[in-house]
Amino acid sequence: MRRLTHDRIWSAIDALAHRYGLSASGLAKRSGLDPTAFNKSKRATGDGRPRWPTTESIAKVLEATGASLEDFTALASSETGRPNRNLPIPLIGMTQAGAGGFFDDGGYPVGGGWEQVPFPRVEDENAYALEVTGDSMEPLYRDGDVLIVSPNAPTRNGDRVVVRTTDGEVMAKLLVRRDPKTIEFASMNPDHPNFDFPLDRVEWIARIIWASQ
Repeated sequence: MRRLTHDRIWSAIDALAHRYGLSASGLAKRSGLDPTAFNKSKRATGDGRPRWPTTESIAKVLEATGASLEDFTALASSETGRPNRNLPIPLIGMTQAGAGGFFDDGGYPVGGGWEQVPFPRVEDENAYALEVTGDSMEPLYRDGDVLIVSPNAPTRNGDRVVVRTTDGEVMAKLLVRRDPKTIEFASMNPDHPNFDFPLDRVEWIARIIWASQ
């Protein structure tokens, strides 16, 4: 059996949510937990250390979904929750991503309007692609580059991420630091300002795992 790491435990929770057509927050709500309990921001402490789900929350998830402990263990100890796949993944332009209807409140792609692009061996079944438009992220990312984004991947200081604010703005930034109250991002383009947000202004963060440069 594979070691039950922090990433695998959270991937198993995400896989259960996906199995029942729910977002992470929807699964938490169905389980009688705070709707934000499984949000990406709750999976690490303010200084970036891993935060594990409690045994009580896992028990409530199993009760709410009817899944057995064996089911959950299988998801967490195998590649079921994070399959390598050779299937198309959804793609939209970065400027479109801020419009409503493309993401749920956990940062997972939903709805129509996505194109499909082939991309092999993505280990997150919820991964999606964003196409860069304009020069606001030069010199790191240029117009036409495609970013592969994993909403299930953990984020740490120093990661390149996509962030959505509560105002609906979607940006690609460098995660600099976070503490219990604020989160700081650096811009890819030195001509653009950095951002320091209260945590409650950030709807979700997802890690960029690959870019077509």
